[in-house]
Amino acid sequence: MKPIENVGDYPRPPALERFTGSLSITFGGVVICQSKNAWRVLETYHPPTYYIPPNDFGHDVLKPAPGNSMCEWKGQAKYFDIAVDSHRAQRAAWAYPTPTKRFEQIAGFVAVYAEPMDACYVAGEKVQAQPGNFYGGWVNSWITGPIKGRPGTLGW
Repeated sequence: MKPIENVGDYPRPPALERFTGSLSITFGGVVICQSKNAWRVLETYHPPTYYIPPNDFGHDVLKPAPGNSMCEWKGQAKYFDIAVDSHRAQRAAWAYPTPTKRFEQIAGFVAVYAEPMDACYVAGEKVQAQPGNFYGGWVNSWITGPIKGRPGTLGW
């Protein structure tokens, strides 16, 4: 069993931590990603967000998508659709091509929203998506505390 982590104990500004446990993502009935070489970002009241090397994704599943966004901590993000055969999840993943110095280790690494995927797993356990449609954290049984994302929590 993993040690319990309370999201209220995570720092702000967020911390970057190496993650060598197993991650996997299934979409369109296909395992599109397996990794043991990721990073996780830990921010107060957010479950971990995992950043995965793009080479750990299956061939040609990440399709550049229009638009970008700005994170006060990491910099400018670009987006990807995830596509497998006739299945497509729009803007389901993002990366920071040139992040701020504090997050330079995740340059080009890809994070994925859990909700539109068939399933995402951390250490063999299926995750739940962070509530709301803005943040991309992954919730497991060892993640506790008040999680930002539900209506009324954006001002925390």
